Amino acid sequence: MSQQRVGIVVAVYNRPEELEELLESLVAQREKDFRVVIVEDGSTRTSSHICSTYSDRLNLSYIEQANSGPALARNNGVEALGDSCEYVLFVDSDCTLPSHYLLTCYEWLSTHPEVDLWGGPDAWDSKFSPIQKAISYAMTSPFSTGGIRGGNEVSDKFYPRTFNMGVRLAAFRTVGGFKDLRYGEDVDLSMRLVEAGFHSFLITRLFVYHKRRTSWRSFFMQVYHSGTARFMLSRLHPGTLKLVHLLPSLGIIISALVLSIPITLWQYSLLGCLALLYFLVLFTHALSRFHNTGLAIRSVYASVIMILGYGLGLLGALLGFSRDYQRVTTS
Repeated sequence: MSQQRVGIVVAVYNRPEELEELLESLVAQREKDFRVVIVEDGSTRTSSHICSTYSDRLNLSYIEQANSGPALARNNGVEALGDSCEYVLFVDSDCTLPSHYLLTCYEWLSTHPEVDLWGGPDAWDSKFSPIQKAISYAMTSPFSTGGIRGGNEVSDKFYPRTFNMGVRLAAFRTVGGFKDLRYGEDVDLSMRLVEAGFHSFLITRLFVYHKRRTSWRSFFMQVYHSGTARFMLSRLHPGTLKLVHLLPSLGIIISALVLSIPITLWQYSLLGCLALLYFLVLFTHALSRFHNTGLAIRSVYASVIMILGYGLGLLGALLGFSRDYQRVTTS
């Protein structure tokens, strides 16, 4: 059997409807030479019936396992690929790929044989709900901690995430695949690959549509865990915690001190003016992106949730409140 260029691995947990949208986007790919492995991670709402309807339209394998987390699910997906592919592409189940994704990917790989690891940004689709569009803005805006996901990270230090991550199969196996981390396992893999000397690239043309969360509460919990993961990653990879990662937490601490230590009315006015200016920048930028006032307001709200959630998650890890942090440091 001839080796295919890319095998796609998707870990899924209780998302059959979203997985169907992803599979439909794979059917629509202009490049047809690829394989797909779906790993069901102990879902109570399985996707077996969805995958069976696509078995004659895609080169698709479906695997069920006991709930073990996304890291082990993806490792099992790679194991199922065997040696049938040169690269593995990890995509989250709540994503869809534009029809040109794999064709662009193959063209890029053919002219860059040195690539071992790649990733791209995510984008919003017109079909998204208003909350999903606002969350997409918060996670990709250059005026929030999400600018990296929007494609604003230096390529020689780019650490792809599994919503859109391609890895040379040999490199993946060299570093031992994903570690069994509950959060941040994808960035940890990217960091280990870069530290091992493999070449990472940011390809802005290779974007995906990422639906993300559908409620403010679930979004808060997602970014809270991201903040926790960032500190855990700094312990696993010393020197990777940068000032930009600390800004949300510093902002929370400074705001709390200003509000809790009364000195003069001036300090409250200054804090309020700075916050208002920041909200105005977010609103103006979001309005220029969506051309919709309601979406711009929601985008400001989503950005505030992200900053608070991420900052509190990082603070919780710094202060030793996170059980996930304890899990890493004691292993």
